[in-house]
Amino acid sequence: MLSHPGRRAALRAAGLAVAGAATAGLTAACGSGRPATAPTAPPPGPAKPARPAQAAPAAPRRFAGQPVEIGHGPRDRPRVALTFHGNGEPAIARAVLAEAERAGARVTVLAIGSWLDAHPEMARRILDGGHELGNHTHRHLAINTMPEAQAYAEITGCAQRLKRLTGSIGTWFRPSQTQYATPLVRKLAQRAGYPHVLSYDVDSLDFTSPGAAAVIRTVTGTIQRGSVVSLHFGYADTVDAMPPLLEELARRNLRAVTTTELLTP
Repeated sequence: MLSHPGRRAALRAAGLAVAGAATAGLTAACGSGRPATAPTAPPPGPAKPARPAQAAPAAPRRFAGQPVEIGHGPRDRPRVALTFHGNGEPAIARAVLAEAERAGARVTVLAIGSWLDAHPEMARRILDGGHELGNHTHRHLAINTMPEAQAYAEITGCAQRLKRLTGSIGTWFRPSQTQYATPLVRKLAQRAGYPHVLSYDVDSLDFTSPGAAAVIRTVTGTIQRGSVVSLHFGYADTVDAMPPLLEELARRNLRAVTTTELLTP
């Protein structure tokens, strides 16, 4: 079954905007969600036990033999990386993560710095689920067209927030509003501490809100071993697409792993 009306209805009932609504700052390249209202604090209750210490989040690493800008992984292993632009309603993001975890998949989230400012708890939610967290610039502007100082500030602005929230600048950097970085942006990313820029070879087009069935067709029609897939938080179609998409990947014996795992021998 390619769509899940019950899940969509539940998301709507929670007051979430379905992707594709006209929102200020929405771009054709990536999703953008409205800032959520701050939740009402629950009444005081019994103290919860301390959470077990988490492993330190990974830092960017250099992969020998890989170019500065990586668009896909090795084609000789049955692995793929599902990568998500981190923005939009937290409830939809949590629903996407829950569907991935239910299927045993691990994903890579490239978060927008201003989204982390509005929803700092999402950084820990992503990492606690076993996923990767990276940098998708601070304000999600067209970074390839910016002057050097402004572009560098966009990269480091998000990196600083990641460092403050997690202790690491994140595992990957992906430029905003573009599939490929210019030579200048690649150089600035390296200066900021990212040995590689993460691109992709499969664009789900979920940000156009084409319906879950179309998202599934687009991805499964082009995905292959080693693919890096571009997806987005903030879109109900993406939540609906996740279970059948992951089922189809399993049928093809393709395992959804983090980008680091995709590239690690």
